[in-house]
Amino acid sequence: MASAEQIAQAARLIQAAQRIVAFTGAGISTPSGIPDFRSPTSGLWTHADPMSVASIFGFRQNPQAFYDWVRPLARTILAAQPNAAHLALTRLEALGKLHSVITQNIDMLHHRAGNQQVYELHGHLREATCIQCFKLYSAQTILGRYMHDGVVPLCQECGGVLKPNVILFGEQLPIRQLQGAQDAAKKADLMIVIGSSLEVAPASDLPWLTKRSGGKLIIVNFEVTHLDEVADLVIHDDASLVLPAILSVYSTL
Repeated sequence: MASAEQIAQAARLIQAAQRIVAFTGAGISTPSGIPDFRSPTSGLWTHADPMSVASIFGFRQNPQAFYDWVRPLARTILAAQPNAAHLALTRLEALGKLHSVITQNIDMLHHRAGNQQVYELHGHLREATCIQCFKLYSAQTILGRYMHDGVVPLCQECGGVLKPNVILFGEQLPIRQLQGAQDAAKKADLMIVIGSSLEVAPASDLPWLTKRSGGKLIIVNFEVTHLDEVADLVIHDDASLVLPAILSVYSTL
């Protein structure tokens, strides 16, 4: 559990910073009801082989397996609402402290919460693209149709399979999003890592960019990460409780 001194220390680091970047993983969205990927009992990889259902090779070989796997997750994501941690980041941005959010999540909750500059490293569920002719579609429309009839969505132009604009295993990260995130990390004088295990590269390299550039690092995550030993502050607790508490103290400084 976070101590009062840890909350106060985080508030002081925020007060001293001029350009803060938040780096978020699945742990910021679990309070919104969205499961993470690696928890032993509830993680999305507990009952599925990621290479079969969530790789670009697997998708091309058997798109039905991907859609069957993503169906309950997409339903949960589309119904989810931003929680107190997301809203705290929106407030931090409104206060002029938060420059941008870098996220590994595809749930779009940072946008829904109101953050303006969000780098979505692993894509999102707003759009889908035909894998043959690259025509763009509204993902919410095609996913809604799939949830109703269970039929893999096809392109109206060429008949190709439509793929939601999420990054599957075996795909490159979107270059503009990655370059923007790298630039933000290098220029940040404080990065707050929230709910990420920091196990998936190259996204997990971004906190190092901040540290190597002279910035400070706060990690808020339930589990230990490999960067805990170099962070300026580590809090192992629920981000939806910690972030509002930090902002509450910050407002009194």
